[in-house]
Amino acid sequence: MSLAEHAPIDDEDDRPTKQALLRGWRRKCPNCGAGPMLRGYLTVREACPVCSEDLHHQRADDGPAYLTILIVGHLLAPALLFVYSTWRPDPLTLAVGFTIGTVGLSLYLLPRLKGAMVALQWAKRMHGFGTAPDV
Repeated sequence: MSLAEHAPIDDEDDRPTKQALLRGWRRKCPNCGAGPMLRGYLTVREACPVCSEDLHHQRADDGPAYLTILIVGHLLAPALLFVYSTWRPDPLTLAVGFTIGTVGLSLYLLPRLKGAMVALQWAKRMHGFGTAPDV
């Protein structure tokens, strides 16, 4: 990655939404792109350990879970119909296969969508991300 990709974004500049979303998808700080945004699986850090950008303003709440359910449902429901109508597998095989697929895809998407949602809030200066720091 180039040096410009990891350069912190100055508060006076516009915050590029696409770059912030990509950094958030990678679960990195939307400001510098180097520091980890999440402390655990879904817990957002208070501040970036690299650039000290405050991240505690985030209000992702149920948004990432809703988007995960929406995406997984829209991907696997047509797949379920296709698999059932094409091969007619045993119901237990079908249930086990799609349960594993649903859980796996959900576990993959949830932290990435949370990172992207926090990054979107940061880029759009929502929920206190655009205010001057307390002195």
